[in-house]
Amino acid sequence: MSALEQQLQEYLQLRRSLGHDLADAARLLPGFVAYLESIGARSITIAAALAWATESTDPNRVTTLGPRRMTAARGFARYLAGLDSDTQIPPMGVVPYRHRWRQPFIYSPADIDALLDQARRTLVAPELRVLTYQVLIGLLAATGLRIGEAITLDREDIDWSEGVLQIRESKFGKSRLVPLHVSSLTALEDYARQRDLLQPNCVDRAFFVSRTRKRLCYQVVSQVFRHLADTAGVGTDAPSPPRLHDLRHTFAINVLLGWYRNGGDVQAKMPALSTYLGHREPISTYWYLSAAPELLALAAARMQSAKPGVRS
Repeated sequence: MSALEQQLQEYLQLRRSLGHDLADAARLLPGFVAYLESIGARSITIAAALAWATESTDPNRVTTLGPRRMTAARGFARYLAGLDSDTQIPPMGVVPYRHRWRQPFIYSPADIDALLDQARRTLVAPELRVLTYQVLIGLLAATGLRIGEAITLDREDIDWSEGVLQIRESKFGKSRLVPLHVSSLTALEDYARQRDLLQPNCVDRAFFVSRTRKRLCYQVVSQVFRHLADTAGVGTDAPSPPRLHDLRHTFAINVLLGWYRNGGDVQAKMPALSTYLGHREPISTYWYLSAAPELLALAAARMQSAKPGVRS
């Protein structure tokens, strides 16, 4: 077995262990490895991947098969890039097709700070509106809640003594408890105090309230967030505009990165993250491992070091 064939087997084994369905990759990538070896390539290059993806005497086959081949080659290249510095990762869009999956925008701490500062500078009136969006964005970033879960929180859904949020019948009809860091709990306490001071006798039981003393509306929150991101210049160079839901992606990916960097047992901890995020099944959480190239590289390195006779 050649080195590339061995690496392909290890890649497929890793991805399967993370819960991925690799029907396309398992069927297509042996042909890619054979193609690389036929041209004497030791590493994946963009040119070689493009040539293989578009290699066909039938133009219709290029249209339907080419994007799938390139997707498989790109995933394999991401894995190999963590092991071989000569590996080139084909960029998105080289062989165009309709993407059903949208690459998430991963917010940096500076991006979050810019959004919060922009809320202070542009949402000038009333005072509670500024605080509402600052605390709402901060809560999404700190907990990975879905925006729908955050705006449907009622006042009684926060257990102040235990520092826990109760999420009631969210996506898939699931309810769960979300423990809060003390800093998040303090921010919510400060907001609740200011809310009751600035809008006393509010009839609506919503925790986050609008200028009309009613529950926040998703459409309005989305529009305000888009304005904040645009005016703050967050994600101006990103392939797709950053979304509210990308705060959830960012939270999950940062948790996983922290576990890998600290040497934690990610496999054992994954069910806990799945429960915390409210996923219906753990496979939905494993998706985040392929959403960031650094995560896949760390997972690959961990698997490599775990092999008998291999020292980390």
